[in-house]
Formats: sequence, structure tokens, C-alpha cells
Amino acid sequence: MSAIESCRTAALGGHVTRCEDCAYTTIAYNSCRNRHCPKCQGAAAKDWLAAREADLLPVPYFHVVFTLPAAIADIAYHNKAVIYDLLFKVSAETLTTIAADPKHLGARIGITSVLHSWGSAMTHHPHVHMIVPGGGISLDGERWVACRPGFFLPVRVLSRLFRRLFLERLIASHNAGHLKFFGSHAALADPQAFAAYLAPLRRAEWVVYAKRPFGGPQAVLAYLSRYTHRVAIANSRLIACDRNGVTFRWKDYRAEGRDRQKVMTLATAEFIRRFLIHVLPYGFHRIRHYGLLASGTRADNIAKARRLLDVHAARPETGDTNCTEIDELKPLSHPCPCCGGRMIIIEVFERGATPRYRPTGPTIVIRVDTS
Repeated sequence: MSAIESCRTAALGGHVTRCEDCAYTTIAYNSCRNRHCPKCQGAAAKDWLAAREADLLPVPYFHVVFTLPAAIADIAYHNKAVIYDLLFKVSAETLTTIAADPKHLGARIGITSVLHSWGSAMTHHPHVHMIVPGGGISLDGERWVACRPGFFLPVRVLSRLFRRLFLERLIASHNAGHLKFFGSHAALADPQAFAAYLAPLRRAEWVVYAKRPFGGPQAVLAYLSRYTHRVAIANSRLIACDRNGVTFRWKDYRAEGRDRQKVMTLATAEFIRRFLIHVLPYGFHRIRHYGLLASGTRADNIAKARRLLDVHAARPETGDTNCTEIDELKPLSHPCPCCGGRMIIIEVFERGATPRYRPTGPTIVIRVDTS
């Protein structure tokens, strides 16, 4: 929390920029770059999306969600690294196994998985969002196999396999001593008690949801920008923070229509507690790629898929490559907000220091009454 509290304040240092034309001066404080910081993740999402744009294929894309039952979410709270990792691996194995079955698709598919551990009210609700191209490369590698229009894979079949594989791996992790239990769940350290705890889950329906395909590759990018680097709550949902607590907007999915959008106020300590629930273990990757999109072979697989689809990757138009002329045509990344001129750095200050230059004050507008 200390990094997030200090984000873009004098505590982290920064620099001062001034316009070459009108001398407009601004102060820019450094960001904390913490992956759980809502302020910093917007820029990180844009960079990530730009890198992924080249991987898009001209096919429909589907959105598939795998959700853990509440009973497993309860024990995941103290075993995040183990159970979140199982959620990633088992959901990907489920999807690739069913897709490779000739009775369904009979192809190798690509998956981008994003972990979310929260619901709209910031409660603990672990699930993964998957973005999947609507088809894959045939098992013999000779052709592209497209899924049926508007349909990817049967969710009931996915749900049953996901349930079986996850419970098997979870029990194996328990037997290997990888799970820890505290408080009301301390008794689950006993194998028999743990087996009895999981027994009802073998008969329950596990939620696997597949949405209709997106409108096109650009719609995929727009959708991914809302999911890849989101952390618990976006600043845009915050309404107020005062002595009464923190007030924010949330969505009640059990309600319909206008009743779905609601407002909640939490005591400040409770709001912080809910936020900290979703801090991931150190070094844990919350975005992962599987199948055709696995990092080691992604470039080759994308190139092969394009050949089979008879499309080519977009190439920059040829033309004058004079660097000076190209640089002159590029728009300024941070133009002066006053006149549009070029901003240059005139001072860099360290953590906790006060800059020597002051920012330009707001422009005073003089109104003349001509009535």
C-alpha cells in the first residue's frame, strides 16, 4: 500500500517540463509502477495491447470464463499461489483437451488467460477470463479448422472436465503438503476431513461461461483493454472518500435493468482490506498464454495460422525512409496544454525533494460585459 499511496507524489520524485514557445511549466511526479496500482495500470495495459495487436487473426474471437466454487475460493484465500496456479493450468488444459477432440473441434487452439480474484463489490471471487480465437490448426498441421458460426465448445462438457481435473489436482496438492489451513478451516489439514469437504463439490455444477463472438479483431482489443490490467476497482468507480468511509459504484449481477447499478459505502479499513485481498503473491503472473499463443512458439504458430488462413501480417507502407522527415511528421507525445508547443525537461528532482521551479497557474479568463 505504501507504493500506491506515494504514487505520483513528491515522495517518489519527478521532473519539471517547460514549453519552448510559451514557457508554460508543469510538474510530473514519478509513478510507483506497482502492478496493483489503478493509476499505473492504464499505461501498462496500452503497452501490452500494442504488443498483442500483431497476434490477432481475422477470425471470430470468443470469451470463456472459468469460475471456482465458493468452497474452494474460501481455501484459496490462504493458498493463492497454489490454487490460482491450478485455476490457470486446469482451465487451459480443459479447453485445449476438448478442442483437440475430433468430436468437437479437432484442432490446436490458442488461449490468452487473465486472472481476476474479485467481484464488482471487491469480494473474493477467483475466476479466469479467456480470449480464444474461433478455431485452430488441425492436429496434422495442414489446415485451419474453424468452429461453427456463433458456437465454440459445449460449456457443459467443459464444466464436467474442469471439475474433475481441478479436484484431482487439488487433492494431489493437499497430499503433497502444499496447502495451508487456518482458523475455521484448520481441520482440513486432515486428508479425510478434506475429502469430506470436497465431496459436495463433485455433484455441484461448476460455472463455465462462453459469450458470443466479438464483432472483430478491433473489438477484441477494446475488450482486452478492460480486462488485462484491471486491479480490483478502477478509479472511475470511486465516488467519495470522507469520514464516513469510501463510496463507490458496483454492479449487482443478480438484479436486472436499472436496479443492477448500485452504490456502496464501506468503512475505510474494510475498503482497504477488500483491496488487499487481491494483491497477488510476489512474482505471480496474472496474464498467461497457452496452446498456439504460448510464448516460446507464438511467432511461428501465428505465422503458420496466417498461411493457412491465406492472410498476411500487416506491413508498414514503403516510402521515404529519411529519419529527419519522419521525425518531423510524428505528433508530439506530450504537447504543451496551453499552445501545443514542445515540452522539454528543465529539472529532475529526487525522492522527497521539492522542485525549484513552480508550475504555471491556471489561466485567468477575463470576461467583458458587452450588453
